[in-house]
Amino acid sequence: MTQNDPLGGTHLILGGARSGKSRFAENIINHAGGGIYVATGRAWDDEMANRIDLHKQSRGDLWQTIEEPLDLCGTLATCNRTVAKPVLVDCLTLWLTNLMLEDRDIDAEFDQLCELIPTLKIPVLLVSNEVGFGIVPENAMARTFRDHAGRLHQRIAELVDRVTLVVAGIPMQVK
Repeated sequence: MTQNDPLGGTHLILGGARSGKSRFAENIINHAGGGIYVATGRAWDDEMANRIDLHKQSRGDLWQTIEEPLDLCGTLATCNRTVAKPVLVDCLTLWLTNLMLEDRDIDAEFDQLCELIPTLKIPVLLVSNEVGFGIVPENAMARTFRDHAGRLHQRIAELVDRVTLVVAGIPMQVK
């Protein structure tokens, strides 16, 4: 990967809610002709189902969507073996939420992802919410979530080729 190649290698894209991080990642892959969209969100209610539908429609025909709330590593490994297109994972914090709600072994899941990242031969953009800029959450589950997300981001940032923080729609290269 070269610094001038926004699609080369692996890329962690962080930002707050509605920061423009997903749009930034989608635009990178749109310029390459489209790719695979690995969506980790679940439609827990009508409002979320509507958001998911609108998000799918906005992507258009350049994308193949794979909805996978839990087996992110298996999905990425399959894409790595079988497709020659870039992959966008949106998002790691929804994946973490799903793992926590399913009472999965978070450390084992993180270890598996961190072992997989260096083996990826296709471009992979990993989108995630930066949740560490806010106040300390008032309840234990929210604090545990924030702590897991922070540790995951640190581990992935060490492994990926590029890290971008998106604030108010403006991407800032961190690594």
